[in-house]
Amino acid sequence: MGSSTTVVLRRRTEAPKPGRTLRNRSKSRKMVEEDEYSDTSCEKCGSGEYPAQLLLCDKCDRGFHLFCLRPILASVPKGSWFCPSCDDNKNLTKFPLVQTKIVDFFRIQRPSNSINEFSPGKDCQKKRKRGSSLVVSKKRRRLLPFNPTKDPTRRLEQMTSLATALLAAGADFSNELTYMPGMAPRSANHAALEREGMQVLSKDDTETLQLCKNMMKQGEWPPLMVVFDPKEGFTVEADAIIKDWTIITEYVGDVDYLNNREADDGDSMMTLLTTNDPSKDLVICPDKHSNIARFINGINNHTPAGKKKQNVKCARFDVDGECRVLLVANRDIRKGERLYYDYNGYENEYPTEHFV
Repeated sequence: MGSSTTVVLRRRTEAPKPGRTLRNRSKSRKMVEEDEYSDTSCEKCGSGEYPAQLLLCDKCDRGFHLFCLRPILASVPKGSWFCPSCDDNKNLTKFPLVQTKIVDFFRIQRPSNSINEFSPGKDCQKKRKRGSSLVVSKKRRRLLPFNPTKDPTRRLEQMTSLATALLAAGADFSNELTYMPGMAPRSANHAALEREGMQVLSKDDTETLQLCKNMMKQGEWPPLMVVFDPKEGFTVEADAIIKDWTIITEYVGDVDYLNNREADDGDSMMTLLTTNDPSKDLVICPDKHSNIARFINGINNHTPAGKKKQNVKCARFDVDGECRVLLVANRDIRKGERLYYDYNGYENEYPTEHFV
């Protein structure tokens, strides 16, 4: 199955307060125009209603509602799109479960050692002891580091699942914000410019975040598994119990000005900085460089059942003067439970009513 049909495409995610709505100002040729295709109906539901949500196959010209497809498409895919019947590339290629390839793919810093032998050095052990001693307190709400899966074979499977999803999405792995030529420079990411102010991440929490990143560099992986669901596309499951207020991951990707992305149909863009000057607003674009955050799905916040599924909170923080976006467990998460957060922050501008 091609990446355009296996990856759930989303509009811009808000964290936590929505800024301006991202709109695609140019009409895609794939979308049904009311005048030309007034008699076109959806092959799934048989209805011709919601013509603005009908997508035409580039091969057979049959129509499909974005929300009737499985997985649901929330925006128009880039490039050509083929319906399930016309898609010649239906088999999802799994990344090889080979240790050396995993080490190279994720750029693990100690490739000379076996993943089976990975263990933190003395300095990291001291820091971990400090990090693990943090007690969950509703008043102080200190962040907790994730507990890596102890079984090295299972960690390899976890990394393989993410590598498979990234390859299908056509993205390279990155665990940091990236600043590419022609996009917003790092100097533009200045937390003090946030329109309504931004919560400053404490020194202890900053150290906990850095601890999590250092563990991943050494091959100590968070207990997360990326799975493919025919309805939701790629999604993330907890592979062990995750305690309330544990850091799940940082939301990363290429940083760019929102103005540069007004007509962009890229998936999963995330608000990074909202200023009093719209020309300085920043978004994170994970279509080229991303981590597991890209595959954590959103809730249907139009239904009580959908809201109950939320177990992850998305929030922006000032970390050493720069804006960063963290995904954090907002309750205890059971092993096997899928991870969900609210794409909309405090408002309901994002169209989630068709989410499963």
